[in-house]
Order: sequence, then structure tokens, then C-alpha cells
Amino acid sequence: MALVKYNNNSISAVTSASSIPSGALTHIKTLTASSSATLSFVDGSSDVVLDSTYPIYKFEFINMHPATDAAEFQFQANASGGSGYNETITSTLFQSIHSEDDTSESGLAYSSANDQANGTAFQDIYLNTGNGNDETCSGELWLYGISSTTFVKHFMSTVQGYHNSSSSFEYFCAGYFNTTSALDEFQFKFSSGNIDAGKIKLYGIKDS
Repeated sequence: MALVKYNNNSISAVTSASSIPSGALTHIKTLTASSSATLSFVDGSSDVVLDSTYPIYKFEFINMHPATDAAEFQFQANASGGSGYNETITSTLFQSIHSEDDTSESGLAYSSANDQANGTAFQDIYLNTGNGNDETCSGELWLYGISSTTFVKHFMSTVQGYHNSSSSFEYFCAGYFNTTSALDEFQFKFSSGNIDAGKIKLYGIKDS
């Protein structure tokens, strides 16, 4: 294979960058909480896109801080034309744990009380979030093929945070919305009290 060497002249001679990938991750919307009961992303509202434009969507959670101690961070969805944020979910949830004092709560465990088997509740993706001034949780949620009218809608999340037991907990959740209807609305909240502070960013990921 011949080795191609570029110099300043060859780079400066480039007149078009159309063949250079522009990047697959596109920022769509950021919502910032301020004593907010919920944060909702609705397709077609306030520049939110949640349709067939992207095959994969990603939410990023940055320092989600609850007003109420030991609250669960949760999400749910609506099918197109639906309401109530009560779509049918089948899910799994497990956790890794390590306490600050290194004396207890270390290991990996399945959280059977927080999974769903064709349930319609909000899905927990972080448990017992501390509400101290320096306590938050952060992470990400991936959604696949939400505009499909043929297949169920898969998701997976990873969220790490300051547990109210003075421990580092990381929660891994995965599952699917058991519907062939397109999903176009997603809502986030804590199980009790408001979202005191935090940001949620929505991204779309293009086809490769």
C-alpha cells in the first residue's frame, strides 16, 4: 500500500469538505430544571425532534438534583397521539455499589423491585438520590427506533450518583416499550418532589 503524505500546500488546496464526515451526534434540545415537577420532550414542540429523522436518540442527564431525599429518577413515554405517560414497559435493573467509608455496600446486585413486566409505571433509572447540597445523579439514556410502527422500542440507561446512604451507586437499566406505535413524547421526573436543579440534553444520532 502506498503511503500518502500531506503537506501544507495539499491541505490548503482543498476546496470542499463534503467528503469529511460531519459527525453523527446532533444536539436537539436542552431543558434546565428549576424546581420543576417534570421535564418533558415533545416532538414538534419547542424545536424538539422525536421522529424518523434519527434512528437513535440519546438523553444526557447532568447533575439531576431532587428536592426530596431518597427519590427515584424516572422516565416514561407517550405513543403518537397518546397521553398520560403510561406506555407498557418490560425492563431489568441492576446496580453497582461502594460506600464512602469502604466498610459496607460493595458489590453488584439485581434490583427486582424496580423492574417491570408489561407494567405502565414510570421506569426507575436511579434509586434513592440524595438531596444534600452536593448530591446529584448523572448519566444517559439511549432509545432505538422509536418511530417504527413494526417493532417494539428498545432502551438502555446508565446513571451514576450520590446515593442518600453516602455511597456511590451506578444503575444499569434496559428494556423495551411493548408497543408497535411510534413514540414521540418522553417525560422525566423524581418519584417524590420536584427536580430542584439539573439539565437534560437530547441528541439525535444519524445513520452510519
